[in-house]
Amino acid sequence: MSATTPAPRRTPSDPGMNSTKAPGHDPGHDAGQDPGHPAAPRAALSERLCKPLTYVALSVGLLIMAAPFLWMALSAFKTDKELGGSKTVWIPSEWTLDQFRALLDKLDLPLYFMNSVIVAALVTVCNLVFCSMLGYALAKLDFFGRNKVFALVLAALMVPGNLMLLPMYVLMNKLGLLDSYAGLVLPFAAGAFGVFLMRQFMQSIPDELLEAARMDGASEWFIFWRIVMPLVKPALATLGILTFLGSWNNFVWPLIATNDPDKYTLPVALATFANDPNRAAGSNGVLMAGSLLVVLPVLLVFLVLQRHFKPDLATAGLK
Repeated sequence: MSATTPAPRRTPSDPGMNSTKAPGHDPGHDAGQDPGHPAAPRAALSERLCKPLTYVALSVGLLIMAAPFLWMALSAFKTDKELGGSKTVWIPSEWTLDQFRALLDKLDLPLYFMNSVIVAALVTVCNLVFCSMLGYALAKLDFFGRNKVFALVLAALMVPGNLMLLPMYVLMNKLGLLDSYAGLVLPFAAGAFGVFLMRQFMQSIPDELLEAARMDGASEWFIFWRIVMPLVKPALATLGILTFLGSWNNFVWPLIATNDPDKYTLPVALATFANDPNRAAGSNGVLMAGSLLVVLPVLLVFLVLQRHFKPDLATAGLK
């Protein structure tokens, strides 16, 4: 028998071994790591250009969205000559408060402004209280039919608000609440969106925190007001801003539910003045001044509540 000749062993210095690469290895990857490779400068240049272009695009979008508001705010301080001229003037050449004085002369502005404040404030407070209560019950209390109640809340979110105008009008008319603050507030005292928002936010509160309070003898009322409500300030601020904004700008329902001018809100009063056939042709500046007064309270509410837009540590009480 002849001995079998063993195969020659290949060493790392063998040229064939050096040409072998691991499976899935990308030859261009090593080239990209090399600063001298042509792809590296192109990638760095693309990264440097991406951020400025993003800022430019966002700035252009911001200017497009803010242009109508800026035009309205600046027009409120222009003279009738600049507003009625054929040449478009952005910055007033002569700043004046004549439009605001004319607004006070033509409209009972304090009355309409106070009506809007009362209605918006009551609607906001009612939503913060009632939506928080129902959201807490759906999130942390175990009772029969809880899932069915939550399903009704979700179903209410799918119903367009305009479909509810006629039933609300018939109900308020039957109750004799038309031309009253109650008729403007009660239909919007609680909303499905607010219940859904508070329920979802309260679910993030640890159950152990509430169980510890119950073991210490705290009642559900104490737990709700003294433990849960301080932890959901960001959600309350969000709901408060959205509710106040919607109630302040609400136009259709106050227009339908009020026939007495003394109960008009500010948007309804401005719309009535704008559609008045006896209105002077050169009173567009008065409308701009009134529109600016409608927007300012909303901005003020946002500036006051924006400091609550921060994450609260709901687990801090567990330590």
